[in-house]
Amino acid sequence: MMENSEKLWNSIKDIYSSILKHPFILELVEGTLSRNKFEYYIIQDYLYLREFSKALALLSAKAEDEENALLFAIHIQDAIKVEKALHKFYISEFNLDVEDYETSPTNLAYTSYLLAVAYSRPFHEVISAVLPCYWIYMEVGKELLKKGSRDKYYQKWIETYGGEDYERGVRAVLGIVNGLKVSEEEFNKMKIHFRTASIYEYMFWDSAYRLERFPFLQKKIKECN
Repeated sequence: MMENSEKLWNSIKDIYSSILKHPFILELVEGTLSRNKFEYYIIQDYLYLREFSKALALLSAKAEDEENALLFAIHIQDAIKVEKALHKFYISEFNLDVEDYETSPTNLAYTSYLLAVAYSRPFHEVISAVLPCYWIYMEVGKELLKKGSRDKYYQKWIETYGGEDYERGVRAVLGIVNGLKVSEEEFNKMKIHFRTASIYEYMFWDSAYRLERFPFLQKKIKECN
């Protein structure tokens, strides 16, 4: 009998395959990805993590028992700490100013979706919505480790997400998912959230590759108030 995580992963094989074939990922490995696209991605990922952390806090609060709440709250920090350290490294190395950037349309849509699910849905649905962010990155990192990158900065990115420290936090989440006792109807709802968030993961890389921006500056809103 397949575990919950295996059934979820089977539902996004087409998306994962497309991610590995996306020019952002291919050029990252080749070392030909333009630096401005990578920098834009790093800033967007940094902004994303701010909102994602809020969804995690809500998820922990919705845990069905203390053990799950504690396990999730503690182990999930492994992956978050790894990502934050990576962002800070690149922001410092490339002398980037976060204030010079605005949240992209895809980033805003993705984080708004996650927060809406986190606020309004039960624990099993919320965890299925946040899972792709961890799991897909781990799988991409492990896959790209087989090839490596000629660019030292891109190689660091690959080694981080393909590394043991990051994987430790992801495995903890997968353990919780596999331990869930849900009905077929409840699992189907989990699968919908899992697939939706996975699509957003593809869109996130794609939007960075296209340097996606709103047609009008968001900061203008503040000046009108």
